[in-house]
Amino acid sequence: MNQFYKAIGTSKQAVHKQINTYFKNRDEEMQMLKIIYEIRKEHPTMGMRDLYYKISPKTLGRDAFEAFCKSYNLWSKKPKNYRRTTDSTGVERFDNLLQNMHLTNINQAWQSDITYYEIDGRFYYITFILDSFSRRIIGHKTSTRLTTEQTTLPALQMAIKTRNNEDVKGLVFHSDGGGQYYAKIFLKLTEKNEFKNSMCEYAWENGKAERINGIIKNNYLVHRNIKNLRELEKEVDRSVSLYNSQKPHIKLKRKTPLAFEKDLLCLNKQTKPKMTESFDAKHKIYGASSPIKS
Repeated sequence: MNQFYKAIGTSKQAVHKQINTYFKNRDEEMQMLKIIYEIRKEHPTMGMRDLYYKISPKTLGRDAFEAFCKSYNLWSKKPKNYRRTTDSTGVERFDNLLQNMHLTNINQAWQSDITYYEIDGRFYYITFILDSFSRRIIGHKTSTRLTTEQTTLPALQMAIKTRNNEDVKGLVFHSDGGGQYYAKIFLKLTEKNEFKNSMCEYAWENGKAERINGIIKNNYLVHRNIKNLRELEKEVDRSVSLYNSQKPHIKLKRKTPLAFEKDLLCLNKQTKPKMTESFDAKHKIYGASSPIKS
């Protein structure tokens, strides 16, 4: 193997660096599909050249970007679904585990999505993770790029920290097919916490996360005079806090996500079986023994 590296005139470390860079760029490009799809819904006739300058992708030049869009049928006025039925790029896919899942408590399933926010012609990206049962946003991240390290990874780290000391092992982590959700560094974290990865094929199969995007952007951020990344980060934090603590939900019996979780916690404590001492055991009647020391 070492002779192979010598033959191609490069080192083993350099080859692995090139491979890692390739997969990192590919992950970012795959997530970019969703952003393009979102823009297409708002601007159905926007040309690919305008799309390129609007997004300004770091991983693709202009011609490569246009070829990329064409390969996913995103050049037409009414684009087809941007996800291919078969994928020869080595993309890892997961089954949709949330589709027939009946939720009865928090930390059974989390959902996540990435959206964009535009300030003076520049794009920024916001990643959200919410608990599917309580609809509480438990993790989020605002970023300048679509890399895993700037989007899904820190958002998931925040979600795990939010649920500190709670049992989250075995939960279903559901997302779309964006590259950041099957990147090696992200899957390493889900594997460490024993999560079950789940992915949808169509946007509406991740509806709760999709709705969070619209709620935060259209009900909160759009009403703020945001001029730069620092202000965006501050307003996203503020909006998430307001959403979790002050916005009632019909599906939560008009409670906020935080209030719903608080009541649920109290209910779980009340219904949790307790070991009590019987009268016969206490008085040692008929040979009964007490599990509780008096």
